[in-house]
Amino acid sequence: MHNNEMMEKEEIYSKVLRAGRRTYFFDVRATKAGDYYLTITESKKFTNDDGSFHYKKHKIYLYKEDFSEFNSILQEMTDYVIAEKGDEVISDRHQKDFKKEYNTPTPSTEATATVEETTSTQTAESRFTDIDFDDI
Repeated sequence: MHNNEMMEKEEIYSKVLRAGRRTYFFDVRATKAGDYYLTITESKKFTNDDGSFHYKKHKIYLYKEDFSEFNSILQEMTDYVIAEKGDEVISDRHQKDFKKEYNTPTPSTEATATVEETTSTQTAESRFTDIDFDDI
């Protein structure tokens, strides 16, 4: 193997995040020209019916020219999720013994829900744009 090929595969700096069945690998690697880029690999463990297991991996290559915008969008998206849903991990509540609490709607609450649902539907329909693909 040529020295450049070995350099391309060599990890310069690495971090690992273990998250349940998933493991995320963050690796700084070097290009043939000697510049650095980042690979993010998700590895997920799957168990076969016979008890054996295998891993599926997905990899993202992220180059320096995209770092700023990638980081900005990632931060925006994570902030949005936390703002909308909080930082509680809902999947933790979905255990075998988890019991959801149901509120029985009162007639006034039920009427309000119907009005809100209708309003949402009308708003969505009013934003719909009809596209004729023959124009393309």
